[in-house]
Amino acid sequence: MAEPWLSADGIAAHLGITKDTVYAWITDKRMPAHKVGRLWKFQASEVDEWVRSGGSAASSDDETSS
Repeated sequence: MAEPWLSADGIAAHLGITKDTVYAWITDKRMPAHKVGRLWKFQASEVDEWVRSGGSAASSDDETSS
């Protein structure tokens, strides 16, 4: 059975973050997302792998700017 596509709300709930953070990560951290018309869609398995590989971790620029 094919994996369902999740909306921004769905992937935010899956990760326990806000939808605003999802959109920021798409732009700033290259979170895996697919544009379908005007909507962003996500495969939970792709996002989970991206998180495991450190994609959502703070960059060195984020850590040094205070």
